[in-house]
Amino acid sequence: MSYTLGILDQSPIIEGASNEQTLQKTVALAQRAEQLGYTRFWVSEHHHTESLAGSSPEVLVSYLLAKTKSIQIGSGGVMLQHYSPYKVAENFHVLASLEPGRVDLGIGKAPGGLPLSTKALQYGTLNQGEDFEERLIFLQQLIEQSIPKEHELYGIQATPIPKAKPTLFLLGASPESAALAGKLGIAFVFARFINSDNDVLAQAATIYRSHHPNGTFAISIATLAAPSKEEAKKLIGDQKITKVHLASGRSLTLQSVELAEKFGQESGEEYTVEQYEADILYGTAEDIRANLDDYHVRFQIDEFILHTPILKEFERQRSFELLSPVHLQLQQKVKVI
Repeated sequence: MSYTLGILDQSPIIEGASNEQTLQKTVALAQRAEQLGYTRFWVSEHHHTESLAGSSPEVLVSYLLAKTKSIQIGSGGVMLQHYSPYKVAENFHVLASLEPGRVDLGIGKAPGGLPLSTKALQYGTLNQGEDFEERLIFLQQLIEQSIPKEHELYGIQATPIPKAKPTLFLLGASPESAALAGKLGIAFVFARFINSDNDVLAQAATIYRSHHPNGTFAISIATLAAPSKEEAKKLIGDQKITKVHLASGRSLTLQSVELAEKFGQESGEEYTVEQYEADILYGTAEDIRANLDDYHVRFQIDEFILHTPILKEFERQRSFELLSPVHLQLQQKVKVI
């Protein structure tokens, strides 16, 4: 296997668990991921929701770093339209100084919530994300200490300056985002669990490599492994992806039709809501690894970050166990014997 595996955990509130229990389950999963040989463990940013407990990745990342020893820990991701790039750089420089070489800074363009939470996050300074590229460039310059002399903030430093910089990733689901990451020379993660169109994935991979041939191109992909393909299919059920399409041209993925409708209403724009079949790779561990091997070859994928969107604790954990690098190594040894 010439690619690596990571985990994205959105801290889903499963089977009536409290927020406190949910966050402790994220901690336990990160610790288990480290034991299982996963390369990295990321947490997400979602606001004003009763289904996910992860609203502040930078805080959760700091706790996870303290509770683990070697695995890369990071954000998947920080929603940069809400925040000062300078403050984001400071936060992650502190983390990287505390745990050198283990900190990932994944940056996302989405709002991470409904318009009401966006207004709350940006109280007094509402921003729709039109200057995202400018913000990302400034963040990169702060991390790399490369602010040009002509910049109005030339000379500023995001202290403390760590010996090992946090690794910067751009998260996206379009060729345009891949092109931006490639031009800036940073790693890119294609959110296939949001956009499962393989033609779009192929375009994103090609355009990224055209700008940054030796860069890291990863995908975050929905997977579910079980002892049998029949059980995996049953566990998935009829999961859907829900999107709201705004008249301004923006499309956003929400967790339910109700939330999509609410987003549309709060946006103040004309909108439509559509549901699509969730494209989840399911089956035995061997089935899924065959698919990952195929994706690795076809799209030159360097890493798969696994997202398992089912609300059953045991089955979800079992899937990560079955797909883990440690389990794969054991299976290979058995075959050799």
